[in-house]
Amino acid sequence: MTKRSFRFFAVAVCATAFTVVTAAAPTVRPAARPTITVYKDPNCGCCKNWIEHLRKHGYTVDAKDTPDMATIKSTLGVPGDLRSCHTAVVAGYLIEGHVPAADIDRLLASKPKVKGLAVPGMPMGSPGMEGGTAQHYQVVAFKKDGKTSVFAKY
Repeated sequence: MTKRSFRFFAVAVCATAFTVVTAAAPTVRPAARPTITVYKDPNCGCCKNWIEHLRKHGYTVDAKDTPDMATIKSTLGVPGDLRSCHTAVVAGYLIEGHVPAADIDRLLASKPKVKGLAVPGMPMGSPGMEGGTAQHYQVVAFKKDGKTSVFAKY
């Protein structure tokens, strides 16, 4: 056998082995994202835009229209200084306001001991508030005892 035909034979054997091993390997699929329940005012356009942002990032959304958002926020325990226009619940965490889907992903992956995440107010440039001049904003993690920390900055 010449060097050239030996190389060809070796490459063919390796390629065949690779094909057999990868074909037999189980397919790994990313974990399904949990459904996010979003409480919102029925007339709020930015809430609808934020829901679309979540759906574009692979989330299933259960939107619940309610004209009494203050009661929802109080019942769920959203701190007054962190409130925004809509409130969501996902996997036991609260999500207040225009939190980016990527930050929700990170929250769910890291499972920190917090009550939730919030983007206080309605900053331009946050998901659902596109258009106009973008503002700098923070995603704040909050605990049951009221302590907060910066989770992300934009």
